Amino acid sequence: MDRNKIIQWFREGSIAIPRVLLTNYKELGLNETEFMLLLHIHSFIDSGITFPTPEQIAARMTLSPETCMQQLRKLVQKGFVAIEERIDEQQIRSEHYSLEPLWEKIVRHLLKEPLREENEQEEELYTLFEREFGRPLSPMECETLAMWIDQDEHDPLIIKAALREAVLSGKLNFRYIDRILFEWKKNGIRTIEQAQQYGKKFRKPPMKQEQGAYKPTVPFYNWLEQS
Repeated sequence: MDRNKIIQWFREGSIAIPRVLLTNYKELGLNETEFMLLLHIHSFIDSGITFPTPEQIAARMTLSPETCMQQLRKLVQKGFVAIEERIDEQQIRSEHYSLEPLWEKIVRHLLKEPLREENEQEEELYTLFEREFGRPLSPMECETLAMWIDQDEHDPLIIKAALREAVLSGKLNFRYIDRILFEWKKNGIRTIEQAQQYGKKFRKPPMKQEQGAYKPTVPFYNWLEQS
């Protein structure tokens, strides 16, 4: 065996796995595949690779890159991993994985704080978005949803209403939905009723039915044009 290779293995060091994670991952709602994937992300971050690709992670596991991507998306969706953005001294933006949500879940589990109702609401929201978009959400899109809830503190019902507004407007994309949520928050919109009342100010009345023909219309307000 190559002596230099053995020395390199020792130089790579080791990672510390919290015993509380090892003994409680099942109660946290993780299966073995998700648990192992989290350990690999932890290992990559510890070695200075803060945003490993699915191909890099899959190379260490028995998963294909496609399956690895699906599992990563689930971990973000379930609130175990976050994708955060950094800006360096040269103002270059980059993304990196954060395991802070995982540690937060462990703390809440140890303190026996309720998680189930909150998780069910968020999972329902992700399911709704995937149904409307007609495809699985990417990890970055899952993280955007998590940010709307955790950082911007939008109620899931308001997010659903913004999604419906985007669907009716024929502008189904995250940028448009984010703009709607921004405008609603700026104008103090906190409930479905307030959102409906606010939207009426910008909607044109439906076209009158002409003789011999009916022309259905769905009036909408272009939120991206709001300054």
